[in-house]
Amino acid sequence: MTLRLNRRHFLAGSAGLLALHPFSVNAAANQAHLRLMETTDLHVHVFPYDYYADKPRDTVGLARTASIISEIRAEATNTLLLDNGDFLQGNPMGDYIAYERGMKEGDMHPVIQAMNTLGFDASTLGNHEFNYGLDFLMKSLAGSDFPVVSANVVKEMGGEPTKDTTLLPPYVILDHTLTDGAGTSHPIKIGLIGFVPPQIMNWDRRHLEGNVQTRDILQAARAYVPQMKEAGADLIIALSHSGIGAANETDLMENASVPLAAVEGIDAILTGHSHLVFPSGTYADYAGVDATAGTIHGKPATMGGFWGSHLGLIDLMLERDGNEWRIASHAAEARPISKRNEDRSTTALVESAPDILASVQKEHDETLAYVRRAVGKTDANLHSYFALVADDPSVQVVSNAQMWYIAQMMKGTAHEGLPILSAAAPFKAGGRGGPEYFTDVPKGDVAIKNVSDLYLYPNTVRAVRVTGAQVKDWLERSAGMFNQVTPGGTDQPLLNPSFPSYNFDVMDGVTYQIDLSQPSKFDPKGVLLDENANRIVNLQFNGAPLDMNAEFIIATNNYRASGGGDFPGAKGDTIIFEGPDTNRDVIVRYIVDKGTISPRADANWTFAPLADTTVIFETGPNAANYVDEVKGVTMEPAGDGADGFARFRIAL
Repeated sequence: MTLRLNRRHFLAGSAGLLALHPFSVNAAANQAHLRLMETTDLHVHVFPYDYYADKPRDTVGLARTASIISEIRAEATNTLLLDNGDFLQGNPMGDYIAYERGMKEGDMHPVIQAMNTLGFDASTLGNHEFNYGLDFLMKSLAGSDFPVVSANVVKEMGGEPTKDTTLLPPYVILDHTLTDGAGTSHPIKIGLIGFVPPQIMNWDRRHLEGNVQTRDILQAARAYVPQMKEAGADLIIALSHSGIGAANETDLMENASVPLAAVEGIDAILTGHSHLVFPSGTYADYAGVDATAGTIHGKPATMGGFWGSHLGLIDLMLERDGNEWRIASHAAEARPISKRNEDRSTTALVESAPDILASVQKEHDETLAYVRRAVGKTDANLHSYFALVADDPSVQVVSNAQMWYIAQMMKGTAHEGLPILSAAAPFKAGGRGGPEYFTDVPKGDVAIKNVSDLYLYPNTVRAVRVTGAQVKDWLERSAGMFNQVTPGGTDQPLLNPSFPSYNFDVMDGVTYQIDLSQPSKFDPKGVLLDENANRIVNLQFNGAPLDMNAEFIIATNNYRASGGGDFPGAKGDTIIFEGPDTNRDVIVRYIVDKGTISPRADANWTFAPLADTTVIFETGPNAANYVDEVKGVTMEPAGDGADGFARFRIAL
């Protein structure tokens, strides 16, 4: 049938699909335009606020996304608002509710309150919904005014998925009403089915083992979708808290949205988990994906960023044929709440919805008080003034937390028992940031907002499995931070200004020295310069020379493990664990768990001695307060540097 178009309609590129843009829909008498709106990976971000930095932030917040939702509802006669999971955990407000206030029977979780206020039609579970345990999850969901579905989390396994006793309903069929182009109302049954990565059994083993099990996403989909059809679903939408990944199906896929879209009977797919945006050029080369048209296996799809950064949109032009509906055309987009300017500043594109802010104002104020008070103590000063020249307490606490976390995550896996090392780099270490751009948390109380001073970026934890030889080359790559020096020379410049501090990984779990008389094996970008160069000397594990053929686990972050910085052993092909948690969250949990942390730098790395040789480096002037605490290096003040920096001399 030919659709009636006005002049503002146009075809969506080579796919030949009708692009249904906001003010251009003109459905005929037997046609109805339906807009699916998706939020995903909200992680308790209701207010546009960074609780770690303790300041407003224009790039996040359901209250901002709500303004777009209001616009969409005004543009379209028929809408559904759906959430794709990961709403209960992920920022200090979530931790405050879970660890401080608690969830008693009848309590309302603030993010659920905000979602109720906004009028969500349904949601599914993300992997982070399980972080605080099943009791907390179920008490939180009890306050929702909308159904929450999940097809592959099972309390009791049956012979096949439809015989399972699932934790939540596997799907829901909404009896909805559509208004067509002539203003006539028609009934439609919209089926919504939800999926979560089966890896939750590893990530939250302590909460889930013995209580629930997980099914493969595709196995569950192929069982339930026909059942939904038999129950009368006219349209089936998959709420896939699973990323857009490989097209080839494998057992228990974490990122299964591409093969999931190919399942017969699924009409549209909402994705998430990856904290990315679809449609976007990020997915331009993925098999089965059309990143321009916004389709996966020809079916409309979207991924609405994370923390409320975007609203995912799918437009469907539905035609009524007798008593049945079919999709005549579709389009997809992800609409942002802010834009990044050329100077890297951010401009808000919408204001916050006052009713959404008001719905959680009390919990927001309580969270501010929570992040500003102590959650633990440190018996060592946490500063980064000497992080580029000596083992450093601010890097040490990150390494300690990463090792603590990965040791838990490796239990019960094929990698359990392998030695765990940890790689961490200083982020605030002067440079272009200026002489005040250093971490400086004095011993004593540690508040949650201090963690942003220890770890600047919202990275997530990863683990890689490498050989001893790759460990050594990883350190050789880091040692490019330093200029080659001449033995016997005095006051030679130590640091290479073109080498960023975030690529200076320090490795805990081994001991080593850096011989500055030798050339660097790699250039500042990680390109091999001299395969015979050997700056890393006396590299030992457990007091013995490191076995180059032995295998190790290295705890690190997603940037490094996936190839960021171009480190040997970290090119994306050695990853054995992709944690769902940010490094910041892990540091907070570590501090809470330990009560008092003791991240004293133990000088596990030092410079190799060079007789009668001195070098000069610059750091912040407040470094003078801590110079006597630094181990493994002989250092003295050397006057004022440029632009407010202080100079120090090291005798090698």
